[in-house]
Parts: sequence; structure tokens; C-alpha cells
Amino acid sequence: MSGPSLFVIALVLAAALLHATWNAIVKGSADRLLALAMVNLGHILVGVVLVALYAPPAREAWGFIAASTVIHFFYYGFLLVAYRLGDFSQVYPIARGVAPVLVALGAWVFAGEMLPAQAWAAILIISAAIAAQAFGRRRVDLQTGAVVAALLTGFTIAAYSVADGLGVRASASPLGYIGWLFMLEGFSIVALFWLGRTRLRTLPAKSWAIGVSGGLLSSLAYGLAIYAKSLTTLGSVSAIRETSVVMAALIGIVWFGERPWKLRMASAAAVAAGIVLLAIA
Repeated sequence: MSGPSLFVIALVLAAALLHATWNAIVKGSADRLLALAMVNLGHILVGVVLVALYAPPAREAWGFIAASTVIHFFYYGFLLVAYRLGDFSQVYPIARGVAPVLVALGAWVFAGEMLPAQAWAAILIISAAIAAQAFGRRRVDLQTGAVVAALLTGFTIAAYSVADGLGVRASASPLGYIGWLFMLEGFSIVALFWLGRTRLRTLPAKSWAIGVSGGLLSSLAYGLAIYAKSLTTLGSVSAIRETSVVMAALIGIVWFGERPWKLRMASAAAVAAGIVLLAIA
């Protein structure tokens, strides 16, 4: 599997921007559990369309779809625990920051993807820059439970990333694979809505619209990332995709007026350098 071309880099950066955008849309939600449920509703809607339009994946891919679906259930669980115990702007970068290195290791073990030293250096730079969003502040006040939950979230991100990368390559129908994955993974909506059932009746229509819109953007973002995994190495896709954390931080500076801005800009510059190094490698 060759390294990322400029087309693939542009594809994954678009996915990262979409990911950052839908996170910014739902970030202000007063009820993150129900917001997550509505994002999953958006996944199901996209999945239904793709399943209707494209051929189902090959038999060899269904085991990966099942594995990714189960892993996503754990991902949502750890993510909600992490958000309950820790601050969003610190927990989220930890979870996303450890994923690229873990994906590269998983791709090495399970897919035999041997990255050159330059590519490993680029992935480490990108991960370090993302993690700096959480640990680079003057005052870091993170509970141990929040850190553990965030790290477990990062492990699940890496696990489903590797599973989907291998699955889409075996599918012979990338869009069919994405559709069935969204359909099955999206049914976690049942558990999420059940947990938030007492608050569901009072949820305003605006929250429904925002949540489902976020789900549509989320579907497009991860769909592009999965498709990119059929074109290049899994570690490269993961490293570039997780730049969504820095993009979200920059959106926070402009949109929400969040501070400190100097650390966020420095992280963005380091991530950009890592992407350039990755493209050269």
C-alpha cells in the first residue's frame, strides 16, 4: 500500500474539517448523551441511502463490520464517561491524540504496513501536537478517571479504525461497506435514547435539527476517512484525520472566543509540519 497522495491528503483533511465542524455544532449541547444519539440517527439515514444504492460488501468484510460495530458501542460508552469526568477540551485531545500511533502499530501488526522512519516521525509529531492541547496549559486539572476513560476511548478509536481499514479493503464495495456499517453501528441509538428517555420529551425541535445535521456531517467525515483507507496506509489516514482536534481548536478561537490562542496556533503549526513530512515520506 503506497503512501498518501495529494488527493488522499486533501480527502482526509476534508474529513477532518467536517469532523471538527460537527463537533463544534454539538459542543454547546446541554445534553451530550442525546446529542450523540441524534448524531447516530444521522448515521442511520446515510446508511439507508448507501445500502439502497450500492452493492453489499463481500463476505470477507462482514466480520470486520461486526467487529467495528461492537467496538463502536464501547467507544460511545468510554466517551460519555470521559466527558462526564473531565473537561471536553482536555479529554477529547487525549483520546484523539493517542489514536494515530496506535493505528500505525495496529496496521503494522495486522496489515503488515511497514512505515518508513520519516512517516513514524510525522505521526509522532502530529500526535504530540494534538496531545499538547490537553497537557500544554499552565494549569492542568484532570482526574485520573477522566484520563483513563480518554485513553480507553483512544484505544477503541484505533481498534475500529484498523478494523474498518481492513474491512473496506476486503469489501469490493467501499460505499456498500460504509452503508452497512452506519446502519448497524447507528442502532446504538436505541441504547442512547433509552438512557436519556426522561429528557427526550422536553427536547426542543432545534436540538433535534442540530443533532441530526451533526450526524450527517459526521457520516460524511467518517465515510471519506474509510474510503481513504482503501487508497493508502491506515497510519497515514489516522494521523491526518486526527488533525480535526486542532481544527476544532482553531474554530474555538474564532467562533467561541476560546483561549489560550497561542498554544492552539503553535499546535496547528506543528500538525501542519507533520502533515508535510508525512506527504514527503
